[in-house]
Amino acid sequence: MGKPYPLDLRELICAYVAEGNSARSAKRLFGVSAATAVRSVAEHREHGSAVSKPQGRPAGQFGKLAPHWGFLLEIVQVEPDITLKELAAALSETHGVADRHLKKGLIAAERERPALRHLRHDWIERRQPACARSRTGWSLSTRRRSRPTSCGCAEGPLSAGGAMAQHLFGKWGTLTFIAGLTQVALIAPWVIKGTMNGPAIDTYIKARLAPALDPGTVVILETLSTHKSPRAAQALRESGCWFLFLPAYSRDLNPIEMAFSKLKAQLRRIGARTFDTLFHALGDICDLFDPQE
Repeated sequence: MGKPYPLDLRELICAYVAEGNSARSAKRLFGVSAATAVRSVAEHREHGSAVSKPQGRPAGQFGKLAPHWGFLLEIVQVEPDITLKELAAALSETHGVADRHLKKGLIAAERERPALRHLRHDWIERRQPACARSRTGWSLSTRRRSRPTSCGCAEGPLSAGGAMAQHLFGKWGTLTFIAGLTQVALIAPWVIKGTMNGPAIDTYIKARLAPALDPGTVVILETLSTHKSPRAAQALRESGCWFLFLPAYSRDLNPIEMAFSKLKAQLRRIGARTFDTLFHALGDICDLFDPQE
């Protein structure tokens, strides 16, 4: 929460406006918004003082948890290191207050929405088997960030479009690795410094992925805003291919996740610590994927 302007500044604004100047001119002179000048003058005229009103609301007096304020304080005093999740569980067990805000979990709660359940069922039962029967080329991409360890080892998610951070002598750096997965190979690997954005995905699709695809290939990928590029879609159509987006919150339906699980394990084994060694390591790992996998 931001702090209010100092009282002396508010009084200067009020005195300036009292001399016959406008609030908008006070805005330009004192570097505040016109609304701030107007409110300060109105407060001074009504109460004789330009003291700002208290911000926020008094603790324990409002909100759904107000009736349980004493209970929560007692628990925190007894156990200062209690976590928010444990506190919510204690509140639910004692007073029956359901927690609807702690969302983090292995499976997104949004999957329980009827419309999304229908889309996922349709994908699993109809689209996925159809692609397998026709041996349609797959190029699946996702985008996630990893968390580096203190020693600089790359650790955490790294997938197509996924960003991997690397710790180099106290300096943080980011590499983005993106590739496509067909039924027989990992194709069109590409590494850039920095994160994936619209121009980068356009360049990748046009210069790297599209030339490596056979006409009629369906490019399956997640519903990220970076992926929804009209220029990338046009470049793909010119090659006789097209995009097909997975349902929202459905990364588990993306087969490339298993491929990148192997890639991450190999990176941890190699222990690349610099950008150059990481480039070479990724190139070597891409050759390890067996068509039988």
